[in-house]
Amino acid sequence: MADISVELFGIKFETPVWTASGTFGFGLEYEKYTDLNRIGAVCVKGLSIKPKEGNPPPRIWETPCGMLNSIGLQNPGVHHFIEKVLPKLKKYRFKIIANIYGTTYDEYRAVAEALKGVEGVHAVEVNISCPNVKKGGLAFGTDPEEAAKITEIVKEATDKPVIMKLSPNVTNIVEIAKAVEEAGADAISAINTLLGMAIDIRTQKPKLKNVVGGLSGPAIKPVAVRMVYQIARAVSIPVIGIGGITTWQDAVEFFLAGASAVQVGTANFLNPNTAVEIAEGIKKYLEDNGYSCIEEIKGKVKV
Repeated sequence: MADISVELFGIKFETPVWTASGTFGFGLEYEKYTDLNRIGAVCVKGLSIKPKEGNPPPRIWETPCGMLNSIGLQNPGVHHFIEKVLPKLKKYRFKIIANIYGTTYDEYRAVAEALKGVEGVHAVEVNISCPNVKKGGLAFGTDPEEAAKITEIVKEATDKPVIMKLSPNVTNIVEIAKAVEEAGADAISAINTLLGMAIDIRTQKPKLKNVVGGLSGPAIKPVAVRMVYQIARAVSIPVIGIGGITTWQDAVEFFLAGASAVQVGTANFLNPNTAVEIAEGIKKYLEDNGYSCIEEIKGKVKV
């Protein structure tokens, strides 16, 4: 029998299949539709230091093989999460990954500090695709020095393992990956959404109120696999693969490219049980091919 559990940064995950931030709420929203105890980890919706309403609608648009979204990181704030949501999540076996973001150094530091010592939160995933409002709005994750700076700030402010979630909207993602590793990141998750846009030819207006949004879904998988492959070859810390995963076959591609775990995102909207089904498929694939664990296929693509 194959063992699909994985151990990353000192934590054991029962399966290598997690749910991606922003696609699974806080997890509680899905408890009627899937067995949450069979998911490796839930990366909760992005948390800010203060509640945020997000962008005005329309803010989601379906595209061929995916979707555009400009939700705007709507959330009730980190303190509401700690006080009201986290106690309800603790009854489940999945690991809880707190995804955090900010628009200034101080905001990142404040959210990380709020989670320090909080029982039940197993790790922090840091969204650096956000604009640095004090430096002209350029995303933190597009500059190696800025990405490293945020990594250092969060590492200093929290006692949790820190996963840096990288933006694909860069020229050289390996450069960013190396920068956050050197700054102390415990792991890297990749990729976040690609910037996209859709226009209604009848009204001649953007289909999203925010004009542009993040493209996710199967359409971005080849880009994500390529970036995970490049990152995994360049760093020594674990890489969590994200981007267009809808089947166990997709997940296996990411493992072969070098991922240590994967996150399921957009597919959750179509099938809330996707993460569980993918884990079952991975286990069968390993057994059918004579492997005993994920480690035996990780990074084993033949090039």
